[in-house]
Amino acid sequence: MNRLNVNQVRSEALFASGLQRSDALTVDALTDVISRTVRQLGVGGCISLMAQEFGDHPDAAAERMRWVRQLVDESFASRAACRAAQGALAFTGTLPACRPPADSSTLRVA
Repeated sequence: MNRLNVNQVRSEALFASGLQRSDALTVDALTDVISRTVRQLGVGGCISLMAQEFGDHPDAAAERMRWVRQLVDESFASRAACRAAQGALAFTGTLPACRPPADSSTLRVA
């Protein structure tokens, strides 16, 4: 599965979950919510719930998906970019220091 598909599944699972903006939004918490939701519903179940919401409440669903995608991008993309940079520079013997992305602090997503 490529990174785009992984982020898509993450977004679908967060969308289908009960996650709210007022929840503690750390990378660890998001990972737990994603895992739990995929275990409970499966990827197909997440997609079905998402499709139903877009059919029933398209404006609210679009806003939730924008928020969820921003969470996924902010939470997981920085990790992937850092790993890619480390891989590209590994032959030089100098690896960039990667700051851990908000694992223990709250994410700031509007």
